[in-house]
Amino acid sequence: MPHGYRKTPLFGGALLCDLPEHFADVSTIRKVPDNQEVYLDKDGFTSIIFDITERVDAPGTGLERDGRALTIHLEDLVGEDADSVKVWNTTETEFSHLPTSIPTYTLIATQTPQPVPSSAEAPARRSAPDFTALILTLVRLEKESTDVLITINVPHIRGEYDEDEVDLALGKQGELIGDAVEYAAKIWASFDVKDWGLFDQV
Repeated sequence: MPHGYRKTPLFGGALLCDLPEHFADVSTIRKVPDNQEVYLDKDGFTSIIFDITERVDAPGTGLERDGRALTIHLEDLVGEDADSVKVWNTTETEFSHLPTSIPTYTLIATQTPQPVPSSAEAPARRSAPDFTALILTLVRLEKESTDVLITINVPHIRGEYDEDEVDLALGKQGELIGDAVEYAAKIWASFDVKDWGLFDQV
């Protein structure tokens, strides 16, 4: 089913981006840090997070350095659960409205939670996802000393997805990840910086 999108101003309009119409701005419900914009699927569990962070200075040059920076950001995101993360692929990404000199990369990973002990509360066991897929895009703004992270989190909760349709080892993404890949592609095509001064405030 094709999704509708709407041009969405982020960070007070400093950035513009097409986001799915059925996603809602989380800051209308709860407080979100100033350096973040969070959008949540009104009909599901997927979220899209824009995060403006200080540039990670990794050793090496070019692709090697940027690849390390991507790994560092991923480890920051998952915190203590780093052991339970598997990265399926990492690719250089093209943003239609950014200068080609700006390095941008995307990885797809999955994070599988530790098994919940059987003595734990049954509801906790039920609502914990089987796994969460992450589509993480990194935009490296060297001149601005900034990294922009765009993360699409896709929790897969038992009963909410077709388990037979998902096997990343076989290249089967299933509907939820397939949708998230489409959202990511739409973001790469529409992401536009209207006010570069935004990055001076990080």
